[in-house]
Amino acid sequence: MFFELFFRPSLNKLLIMKQLKSYSYLIIFTFFVISCGSYPTKDNTTIKEQPVVIENEALEYQIIIIDQGFTSYLNNTARSKDYYSNSYLKNKNRVYVAAWNNRVRNPQKYNSSIYENIIDYQQNVAYGLDVNYKLYWYFKFAEQKYKMKLNY
Repeated sequence: MFFELFFRPSLNKLLIMKQLKSYSYLIIFTFFVISCGSYPTKDNTTIKEQPVVIENEALEYQIIIIDQGFTSYLNNTARSKDYYSNSYLKNKNRVYVAAWNNRVRNPQKYNSSIYENIIDYQQNVAYGLDVNYKLYWYFKFAEQKYKMKLNY
């Protein structure tokens, strides 16, 4: 009788403590699983970029670039207009345009979804710094984006 009165309550306490320990592990595990959940990310694909227009109104010459990412590339990566001379840009563009037009004419060999249009860039026409600058940096952008090399 003494044994039952003395040890019975402490045995119940032990069982209750084991149950509390199990519940606390369950609660901790649940919080851990919930905290490991990911947060929704912001989807930037809905932002439409404005096309870049390369034009020389005096020559009635215009190129519209609608390639996504070129505007930010031009604003963030391209060097300033004064970095290269107009003659340097003109010479580079002559090489790039020749390579580009060669790829447009060979759709079996090159991806026709990238090389869609021939660029009518004439050597004897003075397009001006703005046209040469933007065209040059579009070719640099295309090389990076499509992992290609236009100058041989």
